[in-house]
Amino acid sequence: MFLSGDDHKTGEIRLQEIRRQSVLGQFTASALAGNAVFGSVFYALPAVVAVSTVYSPISLIIATFVLFLWRPIMEELGSALPMSGAPYTYILNVSSKSFALIGATLLLLDYIATSMISAATAASYLVGEVKLPIPELGFAVLVLAVLTLISLLGVRESARIALFILTFHMGSMMVLVVSSLLHLGTTGSQQLRDNWNSRSPSSPSSIWQQVFYGICLGMLGLTGFECTPSYIGRIKEGHYPLVLRNLHLPAIALNGTIMVLVLANVPLETVLGGANVLSVLAQTTAGRWLRIWIVIDATVVLCGGVLTGILSACELLEQLAFHRILPEFFCLKLPITESPYVSVFSFVAFCGMLYASAGASLSMVSQMFSLVWLTVMSLFPLALLLLKLDRGRIARTPNTHVLIVFSSIVISILVFAGNIALNPATAGYFLVYFLSITTIFKATQNRIHLLRWVYWLCDEHPCLHSLMLIKIAKVKLIDLMLSLKSQPICILVKTSEFNQLVKMISYVRNSEETSCIKIVHFNDCERGIIPVLEAHAKILREDFPEFLIDLIIVDATFNPPGVMALSNRLNIPTPLMFMSCPGARFPFSIADFGTRIISL
Repeated sequence: MFLSGDDHKTGEIRLQEIRRQSVLGQFTASALAGNAVFGSVFYALPAVVAVSTVYSPISLIIATFVLFLWRPIMEELGSALPMSGAPYTYILNVSSKSFALIGATLLLLDYIATSMISAATAASYLVGEVKLPIPELGFAVLVLAVLTLISLLGVRESARIALFILTFHMGSMMVLVVSSLLHLGTTGSQQLRDNWNSRSPSSPSSIWQQVFYGICLGMLGLTGFECTPSYIGRIKEGHYPLVLRNLHLPAIALNGTIMVLVLANVPLETVLGGANVLSVLAQTTAGRWLRIWIVIDATVVLCGGVLTGILSACELLEQLAFHRILPEFFCLKLPITESPYVSVFSFVAFCGMLYASAGASLSMVSQMFSLVWLTVMSLFPLALLLLKLDRGRIARTPNTHVLIVFSSIVISILVFAGNIALNPATAGYFLVYFLSITTIFKATQNRIHLLRWVYWLCDEHPCLHSLMLIKIAKVKLIDLMLSLKSQPICILVKTSEFNQLVKMISYVRNSEETSCIKIVHFNDCERGIIPVLEAHAKILREDFPEFLIDLIIVDATFNPPGVMALSNRLNIPTPLMFMSCPGARFPFSIADFGTRIISL
C-alpha cells in the first residue's frame, strides 16, 4: 500500500491538532486541580480534628509528606505514557482492558464525588453563615449548573478562571494566616495549652491511634491531586513535574499551618461542634469582615473544585468513547470552544443520579469518597509496577525504586483499612456504587452480547412474532450487530515473530468486539520479513477463523505522521490501532501516535 500525498498531509494536520491541545502551562494546569487540593481545607480539617483532636497538626503533616512517595511514581508514569484519562489509560497500556475498566469506574466515582462534595460543601458553608432564599440542596444544584456552563468554555478558558479562583483563595489564606499570627502574638498561647490539656490522652496507644486515624482522614485533604494525570495530554511538555510540585509543597505548608493556628486561637469544643472552622478562626482573629471574606472564599474555591471534577471526567469519558466502551457521540464537541458538551452534560447527569440515590446526603457521598480516593491513589503504584514488569523497555524518567512503589501500595492498604475501621458503613456505600458503574461499563463494552440477549428474548416469545414493530426491531438489531462486528482493528507489527502475532490477536479476541483485523507492517527499511509475514498471516487465518485477517504492507516510514496518514486511509481511529512496546531508543512520544500498547 502506498500512502498518497493527501494522506500524508491529513496525517500531519491531525498530528499538529493533537500537539496544539497541549495548551496548559504549569500555573494554569496547577490551578485546575489546585482548587480541589487547597479547597479541601474547608471540609478535611474538621474531619481530622474529630478523630485526632490536639494531634491533628501531626497527622496532617505526616499525611501530606506521604505524598512524596507518589510524586516520583506519577512523574515516571507521565513520562512513559503522557496520555489524558490517566490512570485509566496507564492501566489500559500495561494490562488488560477489564482491569482498565475497574480503574475507569473508580475514576468516574472519584470525579463525581469531588464535584458533588465541593458543591454541597459550598452550599453548606454559605447556609451556615447567611439565610438563603433557596434550600441548601437547591444552591448545590445551582452551583453545579453554573460550573457546567463555565466548563463549556473549553479547557483553556476554564483553566484561566480556575487560576483566578486559586489566586484569590491563596491570597485569602495568607490574610487568614497573618491575622491569626498577629492575634496569637497579642493573646499568647493560653488557648493552645487549654486545648492540649482538655483532650490530651493518657496512654501512648491512644496517642498512636488518634494520630493514625488522623492520617487516614488527613490524606483526604489532598483530594484533587489524583485529577492532574487525567488532563496530562493538555499540559505542555516538561511542565507536568512542576505541576505536581506546585500542588504538593503549598499543601504541606497550608494544611499544617492552618491546623496549628486553629488550635491556638479557637476552643476545641467549638471546632468539634461542627462550626465552619475557618470562618470561626477569621471571626476570632480579625472580626466580622474577615469572616465574610473567608465565607466568600470558601464558596468560590469549592466551586473551583466542581470545575476540577467536571473537566477531569470529560477527559476520561472521551477516552472511554475512543476505546469503544462508550458510544462515539461522547466525543462530540462545540464548534468554537471545542468543549465535549455531551460528556459535560452526561457527567452532570451522573452526579445528579448518584446524589439522588444517596438521598441527597453529603455524609453518605463523603463516606464513599474516602475509599474511592484511596483506591484511585493505589492505582498509580500498581500501574507503575505493571509497567516495570510488562513494559519495561519504554523510555521514561525518573526510574522510581521498586521499594517506593511497594511502600505506596502498603500505605494505601493501611489507610484504606483505617478508614473502614473508623466507619465500616463506608465499605457498603463504596461497593454498591462501584459494582453499579462497573456493570454499566461492562454492558456498554460488550454491546453485541447485550444485543444478542435482547434478540433472544424477542425470539423466545412467539406472541411477539406477529407484531410488525418487533419484526422491524429484530432486523435493526441484526444490522446493528453486524455493523459493530465489522468495525476493524489495526495491529501494527515490526517483526514477523509468530508468537508475538498470536499474543496480539488473542488480546483483540479477549478485549474487542470485532471480526476484522488488519495486520500492518511499515516497510521503511527491511524487506526480508515480508514473505515470512505473508506465510504467518495464512496460518493465523486458519488458527483464528472467527476473524477476517488482512495483511497490509505500507511503503512508508513508521512515525506519527505516517500512522496518522494510515489511520485516515483505513478509516480506523488511532486509539484502535495497537502496537508492541517501543524500546528505550524510540525517538517519538507515545502520545503523538495515540495508539495502544498491548504487548512487550
